[in-house]
Amino acid sequence: MPQISTQEFEQLPLRVHDFLAGVPLHDVWAVDLPRTRSGITLDEFLRTASTRLFTCSPVVRALLNLRLFVGRLLGWDREPAATAWETFATRLTTADRSKSLAPAGTREGLFRVVYSFENEQLLELINRTAHAAALSALVETASAYRFYFGVYVRSVSRFTPVYMALIDPFRKLVVYPSILRSVRATWNQTFGTA
Repeated sequence: MPQISTQEFEQLPLRVHDFLAGVPLHDVWAVDLPRTRSGITLDEFLRTASTRLFTCSPVVRALLNLRLFVGRLLGWDREPAATAWETFATRLTTADRSKSLAPAGTREGLFRVVYSFENEQLLELINRTAHAAALSALVETASAYRFYFGVYVRSVSRFTPVYMALIDPFRKLVVYPSILRSVRATWNQTFGTA
C-alpha cells in the first residue's frame, strides 16, 4: 500500500486543498480498488459496507490500545478547553455545510466529522499531542477506483513534532498499511470482487 507523492495528491480536485491551506500535510497514502461498476461514491461505500471501513489487525489494535493507555496515564488524550483550540469546522462555508452529508462535530470513533461530501470526508482529532485531520477520498479512474488517505497535523505544542517522530515508524510500517488492506477487503466484500 503505497505512500504517494504530495504532488499527485494536490492535483486532485478536492476541497481539502483550499480548506486546510496552511495546515501541513503530514503524509498521504492510496490504494487501488477494482472497478465493478461506475458511479460508486465514498458515501455509498461508507453506508453500504457491512463492516467498519477501518478495521484493525490484532497488531494494530494492540498498538492502539498501548497508545491509548499511555495517553490516559499522561493526560495526552484530553481535549484542550474549547477556548484553547479552534476546530477546523470553523472554516466551513455555508456551501460546505449545505453540501455535507453529516453535521460538523458528529462523533466518528475517536474523531469528529468536519465535513462529509459525496467523495471526500474530513475528520479531526484534537488533543494535547496534536490537532490532526484525516482525509478519505474516492476517485474513479478509467479502469478502477483509487482510495486516498491523507493526514494533516497542526502543532499544539513543542511536543507535537517529537510525538509525531516517535509514532511515525509505527504509522508508516504497521498502522496505515493495515488500514488500507482493510479498506480493500471491505471494498471487495461490499462490491463482490475477489
